[in-house]
Amino acid sequence: MLATIFGWTNTPSIGLATVLAFAFGYAFTFVPLMRTGMAFTEAARIAIGGDTVSIAVMELVDNAVVVAVPGAMDAGLTDALFWGSLAVGLILAFIAAFPVNVWLVTTGRRAHAGHGHH
Repeated sequence: MLATIFGWTNTPSIGLATVLAFAFGYAFTFVPLMRTGMAFTEAARIAIGGDTVSIAVMELVDNAVVVAVPGAMDAGLTDALFWGSLAVGLILAFIAAFPVNVWLVTTGRRAHAGHGHH
């Protein structure tokens, strides 16, 4: 949405979306851990270690869908194509990331160390 407002081309638009996805994705794990009094480095290790693969899969699928839908990257904020391709991309990204997250949890790679702090 920000890239559309600023009139950016596709590459910076996808770049911004990816950076923001990682920043917010990490924050959803990191901030609650910090609020419990966990050390910064430990909270960062848990957030980055547990969330990177999941966020990467979601971003890859979501951005691929939006790029693949003809006209979606050029659609404006008032266009149904903009919101529809965004919704479909997010739904498919969730479907793709779900088994990844199951694998991360079952193999102990997901934030187990942080569960006692939530």
